[in-house]
Amino acid sequence: MYLAYSLLLTLGLLVLLPYFLFQALAHGKYIEGLRQRLGSVQATKDQSRPVVWLHCVSVGETQAARPLVARLRAEFPEHSLVVSTITNTGQKLAHQVFGNQVDAIFYFPFDWRWSVRRALTAINPNVVLIMETELWPNFLHECSSRNIPVALVNGRISRQSFRRYRLARFFLSTVLSHLSLAVMQSESDAERIGELGLNRDRILRSGNLKFDVDSIATGSETTEALKNRFGLQEDQPLVLAASTHAPEERIILESFLELKKKHNVRLIIAPRRPERFHEVAKLLDESGLNWVKRTSAPQSSDSAAEAILLDTIGELPSVYSLATVVFVGGSIVDHGGHNVLEPAARGTCVVTGHYTHNFQAIVHLLNEADAIVQLPPLDPRKASNCLTHELEALLSDDKRRTELTIRAREIVQNNQGATERTIGFLRPLLTQSPIKTAPRSTLLATHTSGS
Repeated sequence: MYLAYSLLLTLGLLVLLPYFLFQALAHGKYIEGLRQRLGSVQATKDQSRPVVWLHCVSVGETQAARPLVARLRAEFPEHSLVVSTITNTGQKLAHQVFGNQVDAIFYFPFDWRWSVRRALTAINPNVVLIMETELWPNFLHECSSRNIPVALVNGRISRQSFRRYRLARFFLSTVLSHLSLAVMQSESDAERIGELGLNRDRILRSGNLKFDVDSIATGSETTEALKNRFGLQEDQPLVLAASTHAPEERIILESFLELKKKHNVRLIIAPRRPERFHEVAKLLDESGLNWVKRTSAPQSSDSAAEAILLDTIGELPSVYSLATVVFVGGSIVDHGGHNVLEPAARGTCVVTGHYTHNFQAIVHLLNEADAIVQLPPLDPRKASNCLTHELEALLSDDKRRTELTIRAREIVQNNQGATERTIGFLRPLLTQSPIKTAPRSTLLATHTSGS
């Protein structure tokens, strides 16, 4: 099965090679950290300390891991902690938020056995922690062969992912057997991973680490810098469009132009993907608005800009507390939605679209408490009218906005504690000293490769 998987992985890479080359040339993706992706990872400086390898895929998982990293450093200071990501944006954010807390940050290896073996030999982890649902078969198999315990933390499986996983249940049940522990966010997540074949004795439920992000200090200096540079005032409404995808920027711009007819309102747009910054800048040019980029050189006229393009990585959480209303994107179009908890935790009124299956349990909880505004399914060509109506209603009703934000903060505070529960579940893995082994041929191949 693993040979067939590796062959399919290689075939898929060959088929997608033109796409990867285009992305590398046009946006610099996949080139950065290529040696690390091929398994050439630098080991930690102090090899005598036990090593915890924490893997986060991208920005969302990295943000969610912040309270876990802080807790690991506090309780297990004798351990080395290393962090890997897959995306460039996740890598940049990891350096920003974990730079002084971890011993190494690097790119996760491609899931070929030889590249995985090189990385594992270099890092030599005592425990591997995988955020959410990153199930790389060869990586998990190699960890198991070396007696390295692997725990899934803050695990989740959406309905859509579950339907796909079930198609490969026979193979996936073998892959899951290499997990020592799966600490899942909710009861439904726990049920799904159990149905996919993981031994139910290894499944635990912690709640969502993202509820605990509010307890971590987040960018007050950046918040103040943005407020001062752009002249953001509490008495002037600010709409923040966060983590947007095409065509949501067009929709929000159409809506904003209507809102300006009745309100002295300003707008910040933060696209989800950095490679789309140029595309969104073009839309802003075409809108006729007076706008400015966050990354442009500061000018005295910035305080008069009607719209701001947040073309940076990692600063979005610092903007939430400045906004009057936050629209969380990836939800009018079916991308599954993005994190609604961070703006809610910072006392901002949250609006999201219909498609939120990536955060289904959280959105359901907020809806039950009347703590969020969720739009119905919309035709993207006509969505701006509905969005304008909801934003207009919220900007015109201070009492309604306040009620929504108070209830949302209560939901966040009442559901905190996932970090402590997770640490409790992980403690036996982190305090034991497993015997780690690697095939002699693997070690020889790695050392003679020059990595």
